[in-house]
Amino acid sequence: MPMREKVDNIKRAMPASGLFAGKTWRVSPSAFPIDSATVEYLEKLGARLHAFLRAANLLYRKSYQGQAPSWIAEWLDLGKPRELVEISRSAERKNDVPTIIRPDLMLAEGGFALSEIDSVPGGVGLTAWLNETYAANGEAVIGGAAGMKDAARKHFPAGSVVISKEAADYRPEMEWLHGARRVKDAESYRFNSEPVYRFFECFDWENLPSLSASHTLTVSIDPPLKPFLEEKMWLALFWLKPLRQFWRQELGDRYWRDLQKIIPPSWVVEPTELPPTAALPGLEAHSWREVAEFSQKERELVLKISGFSPLAWGSRGVTVGFDVSGKEWREAVHRALADFGKSPRIMQRFVRGKIISHPYWDEQARALTMMEGRARLCPYYFVEEGRATLKGVLVTITPADKKIIHGMSEAIIVPAKERD
Repeated sequence: MPMREKVDNIKRAMPASGLFAGKTWRVSPSAFPIDSATVEYLEKLGARLHAFLRAANLLYRKSYQGQAPSWIAEWLDLGKPRELVEISRSAERKNDVPTIIRPDLMLAEGGFALSEIDSVPGGVGLTAWLNETYAANGEAVIGGAAGMKDAARKHFPAGSVVISKEAADYRPEMEWLHGARRVKDAESYRFNSEPVYRFFECFDWENLPSLSASHTLTVSIDPPLKPFLEEKMWLALFWLKPLRQFWRQELGDRYWRDLQKIIPPSWVVEPTELPPTAALPGLEAHSWREVAEFSQKERELVLKISGFSPLAWGSRGVTVGFDVSGKEWREAVHRALADFGKSPRIMQRFVRGKIISHPYWDEQARALTMMEGRARLCPYYFVEEGRATLKGVLVTITPADKKIIHGMSEAIIVPAKERD
């Protein structure tokens, strides 16, 4: 099939209301090819991430019950309303963890770097549509033409999809996937006994009076109302030496070592003064104030809000150390220290993405154009009968000069396929 015909087919298949409110991207006629070994790796990764979330859920519970250090739960609960913390500790839902898992994986030299595990993932409807549309063009997409759509509808067969104003850009994809009648405004929705698929972050709690007034909720809410699981802080807790034995025991040596390979070294930026002979492991600094004075060469680091904030998702609330002035970096680190009690931040080693090339259709030139860029892969896992199964992979490719990969008009967005 000619490339121009493929592009026309993709554009014609776009729903009248779109998939993201007000968002556009560069259309490619080709899915993103990955080799069979990488496909196999992504298929296995779901089990490791599911095990990690279950271990995190257990560690938090052990912490507030006095069976693990108390500071773990204290850090994870910072800035959160008491009522929401109480709901997150409900005995009836103590083992609940997200059943749709989406990691953000930077394609780097020699493998992947994990920047986040999204418990309330956007892009489910978009990826289902991309798989369906590209499969119709003859592309052997991962998950198949209907695998993603069928899994999503089976996962939530009845009830309402409740979306907040903060997440309104994602409403069109959910309406395409589940039908407009099932999609409701979170701010005016009356929570009752009906099952709810929530598409709002826990930080929206106080904007949802019907929810925040109901401390004894019996309604089934998926993903569970567990704001501690939405913290990026877990990536830093994974690296803490005092917790190493816990992670190895709960994950098993193989899973633990596999996750070490993809989780960049990470730290919780917290203001406790270190003894004179101590240092921040891996940073070779004796205090965060010393880190704040790092030179540009030393600042191959990224600072992120951990969670429970409108700035904690997308590219907001992110400072790339080498991409800002020394003054801006210093201010960002000092702000992180000052805000620890209400909005903790983590720091991670910055991982540069591998430069790849992928074609897109240039409307102005009316021709196929190759773009050099960096790719983020978002595999979607649906937990079915305790097993996390890969159903599709969303690939976002941004121009090579962009430091942070996220959806933008200059980006190419495609599904992934196994290379022929």
